[in-house]
Amino acid sequence: MEQTDEVLMEAYRGGDTAVFPALVQRYQGLLFGYLMRMLHNREMAEDCFQETFLRVHQKAHTYRPGAKFKSWLFTLATRIAIDRLRKSKRGLDFQSLEVSEPVEAATDRPDEATAKSELRQTVQAAIETLPPKQRAALVLSYYQGHTYPEVAEMMGCSLSSVKTHMSRALKKLATQLPHPDGGDR
Repeated sequence: MEQTDEVLMEAYRGGDTAVFPALVQRYQGLLFGYLMRMLHNREMAEDCFQETFLRVHQKAHTYRPGAKFKSWLFTLATRIAIDRLRKSKRGLDFQSLEVSEPVEAATDRPDEATAKSELRQTVQAAIETLPPKQRAALVLSYYQGHTYPEVAEMMGCSLSSVKTHMSRALKKLATQLPHPDGGDR
């Protein structure tokens, strides 16, 4: 039977360093995907991923027994990503953008595929303009599928703060993105 993340983390805290690679491997795809959505830059996401697991190692003694490891891990990653976004003075680098997107359906006409691609770029650019905490709340909730209480735990803030971040993010995006029916607002 596979051990839970929490059991592995407790073993690591107890000195069993052999379990650390299992934790890294379990969260490799999910955490890296989250960081790519947050940062829109592969190099920055890789750096933050590595820094997150470095912090897991350094702060293992602060992990509370019984706490959800996933929430603790994403809290660390979110704080690191927000700090990185605040320090970054450059805008979205579309050349390094490697966010996986669904493959266009074979039935899409070339003009439809182009329109979808342009809309994706518009949405990505609009998300990039969000303040880091609003972006984190949006990515964790919408792209990662976490509930608001989970997002609050991962961001280390209250549920009402998450709701406020989401509300403000959605309002800002609504002013920047085209209306879905193509008409005016």
